[in-house]
Amino acid sequence: MLSIILLVECSVMKKLVPVLLLLLAMFPALAQLKSETFITRYGNLDNTWYQISARKQATVAFLGGSITNMEGWRGKVGDYLARTYPATVFSLLNAGIPSLGSLPHAFRLQQDVLDKGRVDLLFVEAAVNDKVNSTPAAVQRRALEGIIRHALIANPHMNIVLMAFVDEDKMADYRAGKVPAEVALHEEMARRYQLPFVDLAKEVTTRIDAGEFSWKNDFKDLHPSPFGQEIYFNTIRQLLDSAFNRPAPRKVVAAKIPAVTDPFNYANGQYVDVHTANHLQDFVVDESWKPSDKVHTRPGFVEVPMLVSGTTAASFELPFTGRTVGVALLSGPDAGVIRYSIDGKPEQQIDTRTQWSRSLYLPWYLVLGDGLTTGPHTLKITTVSGSVCRIVHFLVNQ
Repeated sequence: MLSIILLVECSVMKKLVPVLLLLLAMFPALAQLKSETFITRYGNLDNTWYQISARKQATVAFLGGSITNMEGWRGKVGDYLARTYPATVFSLLNAGIPSLGSLPHAFRLQQDVLDKGRVDLLFVEAAVNDKVNSTPAAVQRRALEGIIRHALIANPHMNIVLMAFVDEDKMADYRAGKVPAEVALHEEMARRYQLPFVDLAKEVTTRIDAGEFSWKNDFKDLHPSPFGQEIYFNTIRQLLDSAFNRPAPRKVVAAKIPAVTDPFNYANGQYVDVHTANHLQDFVVDESWKPSDKVHTRPGFVEVPMLVSGTTAASFELPFTGRTVGVALLSGPDAGVIRYSIDGKPEQQIDTRTQWSRSLYLPWYLVLGDGLTTGPHTLKITTVSGSVCRIVHFLVNQ
């Protein structure tokens, strides 16, 4: 009798299997997509786990743009760590500044992160702003590789996590069967430098296409809704849970830093003080600039020293030693064209206005000279009529 029942059940199951497969094909969400699918562990977080479990003290830094700066996944990660490891003292450093991508990150890393003290775990995101800001591919590569090398040279025991967040362009690329260029670069660098990589752009696209939620009603925007922030956090928590769910290592291990992919990467990128400019003609340093109108600003780019001129044909020179030079300036409603030359070569000009300048004093980073010869150089900048030039930092990569 039992054998007859088993035969009947087996027969029924054989008929159900094709139906179940069809349902999974029609409704992929039934397959219960797992966050782990979108994590690639090219490297581990053992050094951070040692700091948490053995030293009971760890510093976690978050380097990114507005998606990092806003309330959401970053705060949830901090709460998760404090709640999960109550015996450990965590220091959390928010180095997120809206609008900034890999180029700004490379030159502000020293001031905004490394000068704050030893960092054990560094989260880095730049893929959304690199796309939005139309950062050239070569600059993205030099910047992202520079961030990684700079951080690991400063502290070979630091663990770094690279992440790619989502925007509608990246979703369109994935749906067209392409890996978005910014995502591909982040993963390439994670693979080369043996770092964990989290592809949240692919995860959100895949989950939306599986019918789990919608972009318009749930995720809302590239600045995620609380629902979207929870999606990001859940995957990052999965990364951390799996990384720390093991016996604690007995010591930290220094990273093995491979050969560079681009010899002009910005591993020595740093800010240079605006006071170092000389031969000022109608430029002055405003020691604590702030707008006289109601146009918005960004944290760290107001009430700080700026080299300013609103006069036509104003100029200055910057002596520097390095292979890359640029400026971080404010592109506000009155921004315009500047002319520049390096070492007396023919002048070039660049428009510093952006699509956001009418409503925001936007921190705008421009590379003016790249791949230069080693040794000393001189940058000269001259204003053009009808615009104001406000420089917050010079950018130099030695």
